[in-house]
Amino acid sequence: MHNKTRILTLLGVSAAIAMILSYIEFLLPPLFSAVPGIKMGLANVIIIFLLYKLDFKSALAVSLVRVCLASLLFGTALTFLYSLSGALLSLASMLLAKRLGWFSTVGVSMLGGVSHNLGQIAVAMLVLRTREIGYYMAVLAVSGTLAGVFVGLTAAFLIKYVKLSRK
Repeated sequence: MHNKTRILTLLGVSAAIAMILSYIEFLLPPLFSAVPGIKMGLANVIIIFLLYKLDFKSALAVSLVRVCLASLLFGTALTFLYSLSGALLSLASMLLAKRLGWFSTVGVSMLGGVSHNLGQIAVAMLVLRTREIGYYMAVLAVSGTLAGVFVGLTAAFLIKYVKLSRK
C-alpha cells in the first residue's frame, strides 16, 4: 500500500476511534454531579498518539474532525464553540510543550487538559459576558490535571507499544 494511503487510512481509523471514545464519554454519567462540565477527554489519547507518532497536522486534522462530528451528533452550536476553542488551545500548548522537550508525555497531556479547560472558560466568559465564571478555572485546573495524567499514561503506553509501518 502506498505511504499516503497508509497515512490517510490511519487518520480515518484514528478519527473513528476518537469518535467512539467521545461517544463513550457522552454516555457516561458526569464524574462529579456537583461539578458540571468535568470530563476525562478520552479522545485526546488518540490526539496525543498522533502528535508523537506522526505530526501536528495529523493530530490537528483528527481533532477538528472529531470536534465537528461530536458536536453535530451529541451537542449544539455552543458546545461546538466550547469544544473547538478548548481543542485548539490544548493542541497548541501540547505541541509547544512537546517541542520544548521539558515534559514527559504525561506532562504534555496534563498541560493539554488544563489548556483545554482554559480555552473553554475564555469562550464562556465572552459568550456569557461575565468574568466571574473564570473562578471556575480553579476547579477545572485540578480536573484537567487529573484527567491529563490518565490520558497521558494511556497515550504513553500506545506510543511505546503501537508500531507504525513506514513502508
